[in-house]
Amino acid sequence: MTRNLDGALIMLWIAALTVGLVMVASASAPLAAAGGSVGPLVLRHAAYLAAGIGAGIACALVPLKFWQIAHRPLLLAAIALAALVLVPGIGSMVNGARRWISLGGISIQPAEIGKFVIVVYLAGYLTRVQGTIGRNFADLLRPLSIVAVLSGLYLLQPDFGSVVVLIVVSGGMMFLAGARLFHFAVLVLGALAALALVTVAQPYRVERLITFLDPWSVAYGSGYQLTQALIAFGRGEWFGLGLGEGIQKLFYLPEAHNDFIFAVVVEELGLVGAGAVLALLVALVLRMLAIGHDALDSKRPFAAHLAFGAALTIGVQCLINVGVNTGTLPTKGLTLPFVSYGGNSLVVCCALFGLAVRARLEPGRSP
Repeated sequence: MTRNLDGALIMLWIAALTVGLVMVASASAPLAAAGGSVGPLVLRHAAYLAAGIGAGIACALVPLKFWQIAHRPLLLAAIALAALVLVPGIGSMVNGARRWISLGGISIQPAEIGKFVIVVYLAGYLTRVQGTIGRNFADLLRPLSIVAVLSGLYLLQPDFGSVVVLIVVSGGMMFLAGARLFHFAVLVLGALAALALVTVAQPYRVERLITFLDPWSVAYGSGYQLTQALIAFGRGEWFGLGLGEGIQKLFYLPEAHNDFIFAVVVEELGLVGAGAVLALLVALVLRMLAIGHDALDSKRPFAAHLAFGAALTIGVQCLINVGVNTGTLPTKGLTLPFVSYGGNSLVVCCALFGLAVRARLEPGRSP
């Protein structure tokens, strides 16, 4: 089985994790200096990194048959967690959002777990209906009702960014599974309409949209984070100020080590360095998509859908994060996979990577 291991994919993964560790160390250095301690965020990120590598290896070792059997129980568990986090006293309230469940010193974010579970669930479902999904519109509506339930629970937290990822990945997986273009177009229009309604239903989301259109008009208000990120882009020019030499991370740019770490990458490494980081992530996603394509060719639909779902989740999140950092998309609280400060997102992205590796490793037909 090890002869099927994709060495290039593993190296891309290790390179992305290494870039992330270096950039988190650079972006969090001012926080460490202000706290008078030796890089507490870096140490925590290293711990999350170890957990993520462990999750990736574990998922690469678990037989595909387990995920195919467990995809429905896992979905029920994800829905239960999404509901449980909304219960006062169980879910932790941070910055006006109730998205975490604290267990001792560990915080679990159900929305991140939901991204992993929906990939596994849809892979199992699409494998069951692969012969009819191109003809029967009802085959698309059933999983979308599940996605709608999860999305509703995540919106109550609220976590609009995770809902967008969930919907885009689900639609992408169904399209790659053979959904008819007309049916897919109907679903896309419906999803866009629903997202538009959800956006205008909350004043703060409308404010974010207005800020996105003209951040400089509120540069010291709701547009502060985006304008500081754009300043970092301008300062970086072609080759950057040098690793560790960025200015915006010195308490000008909020969440410099997390959601806006790409702005730090551009300021310190320049357009050339940021392009290299993006090329690394794109190559990793494309390699995972190629695993899905090969699995389809070898008549292993479950493995193919897992690899496609994992690649789409990581790719869509990369696209949204970079779009937010560059001001081409409204601000959303989504990390840059493998690069941003760790936690639930890093562990889940590594676990998704492990699923793709397993899809490559396991020979023969899926069970």
